[in-house]
Amino acid sequence: MQGDAQAQLNLGLVYKRGQGVAQSDAQALAWFRQAAAQGLAVAQRQLGVAYAEGLGVVPDQLRAYAWLQRAAEQDDADAQFNLGLMLARGQGVDQDAARALVWYRRAALQGHCMAQYNLGGMFAGGRGIARDLRQALDWYARAAAQGASNAQFNLGVMYANGQGVERDDVCAVRCYRTAAEQGDASAQNNLGVMYANGHGVPQDDGLAVQWYARAAGQGHALAQYNLGGMYTSGRGVEKDLLGGYMWLALAAEGGDSGATRAREAAGARLEPAQLQEAQQRMRQWQQVRSPPLPSPD
Repeated sequence: MQGDAQAQLNLGLVYKRGQGVAQSDAQALAWFRQAAAQGLAVAQRQLGVAYAEGLGVVPDQLRAYAWLQRAAEQDDADAQFNLGLMLARGQGVDQDAARALVWYRRAALQGHCMAQYNLGGMFAGGRGIARDLRQALDWYARAAAQGASNAQFNLGVMYANGQGVERDDVCAVRCYRTAAEQGDASAQNNLGVMYANGHGVPQDDGLAVQWYARAAGQGHALAQYNLGGMYTSGRGVEKDLLGGYMWLALAAEGGDSGATRAREAAGARLEPAQLQEAQQRMRQWQQVRSPPLPSPD
């Protein structure tokens, strides 16, 4: 007897998640394999993921691709998305952007949010297909409507720059705000820029500082640079040369191209003791954000 494929899948999921049993990728794999052999698409996808990630088995990208393809051909959207990823990255197969796009599109048409986002990126970058910013905008909008903050951010950028659509700063602000409120640091920074420049919203340095600070606190280098500039000039916040230096120095360490020169200029305005204090503030911020590992016993 082959057994009930759905029951086998369910047992595999129980072992994979450790629900009421000791978690075991190997046991999960055994049950997924039995259900997949009977043609159950979800089990085939789970088996493909197990081979791709080495869960309970030695990683094998060719087998991962083969099992994912079986599930994808049965219209399993997650499998179609994963196939697109493997083809886009050349993971276990030859890199093939055009074929990746085909699988992304099939998943996206089923409403798969990340497939919609990635498909938007393919159209925006002209990967696997001719560049088409209107199509990119459409697919980003579909993913954004499902709550994908990265798609909301990209949609904001397209509205702000008039890419694939007439420039609309009000729409850009709305997209940035939706993503920013979900914690997207790039959107928080760009929303700060919109407030600082009065684009799509009334100009407000205080709100610009608030949004820069939220992104800077997540380690976003450009936001740290922008926040440092606000502190050193006293825009939207009480002038604080030490605080300004700290944020500019953090931005420079984070790789922002303009921050190094700005940091040196800010440092030249400080007395040696002030500079030492600003550098100490920076080290304290870094330690709080990334506390040192405890020493072994």
